Amino acid sequence: MADQAPAAAAPAAITLIEAITQALAYEMRNDPTVVVLGEDVGVNGGVFRATAGLSATFGTERVLDTPLDETTIAGLTVGMASQGMKPIAEAQFDGFMYPMVDFIVCHAARMRYRTRGRLTCPMVLRVPWGGGIRAPEHHSEANESIFTNVPGLRVVMPSSPARAYGLLLAAIREPDPVIFFEPKRIYRQYKEVVPDDGEALPLDVCYVLRDGSDLTLVTWGAQVKETLEAADALAKDGISAEVIDVATLKPLDFATIAESVARTGRCVIVHEAAKTAGFGAEIAARLAEESMFDLVAPVERVTGYDTHIPLFRLEMKFLPSVDKIVAAAKRAMALS
Repeated sequence: MADQAPAAAAPAAITLIEAITQALAYEMRNDPTVVVLGEDVGVNGGVFRATAGLSATFGTERVLDTPLDETTIAGLTVGMASQGMKPIAEAQFDGFMYPMVDFIVCHAARMRYRTRGRLTCPMVLRVPWGGGIRAPEHHSEANESIFTNVPGLRVVMPSSPARAYGLLLAAIREPDPVIFFEPKRIYRQYKEVVPDDGEALPLDVCYVLRDGSDLTLVTWGAQVKETLEAADALAKDGISAEVIDVATLKPLDFATIAESVARTGRCVIVHEAAKTAGFGAEIAARLAEESMFDLVAPVERVTGYDTHIPLFRLEMKFLPSVDKIVAAAKRAMALS
């Protein structure tokens, strides 16, 4: 009897940060115009090791260690993107984005408009985002709503290893600029099997993670974990909660949210950012404008406070919790 070839080993489960690395490596293997740049992304593999091994594999001409200068990183990224490259820059931390704003808002976001389509800006800015890792000031910002207000930008935030892989592939292949927020609190929190097959997930759509009939829970990023746990807790009390991961904040797939609220009549929006002018306010306003007659209770928001995120002793009290989400859901359920 002829020897049989051994069966291929099943892919191992990986973390969200490993899924980011896997997606970067896939695109770099298959598209020579893709380059990675940022502070310490080469030799050190990035402060969170998202780019670990890429410099050794693809060389220092495609994995560029830059000076500690976010303004230069942003300008270089826009320049390369406008001239046929697909740069993927890392902001290292969310609070380090602010020196980049001029190039992002005044140039990257306007490139297609300014040139009437002659030039596009196919760049991705990777941003480790949010709190929960006991970091100091400027290392734990939840600043996504600043960028959802800018025409010409896509704003994406994955919440699992599989979505991180698929959405990052889609972001790199997108011809216009994408701000790719990576919730660092869940970088290594859990693992999933993520085949390295190059299959992108669609941008500009919400993902329904759990069906429900009594209540719609809308969230994104790291808060997906607590929101799913809240849905489990509500189920024990006989409340059926639908959970929606927004995933792409801009442009927003409002239709999926509206369809869910039309079935459930209630909505709780959960996000880490401060309450005032957080992106949840945009969703609540759209529901008031377009879904008013579907609602049987006011929209609830569970958010961070209108303060800077505190240092680690109070950090977890600042962030939305399962108990806060459950309490908001029960307030909504008490009204009919």
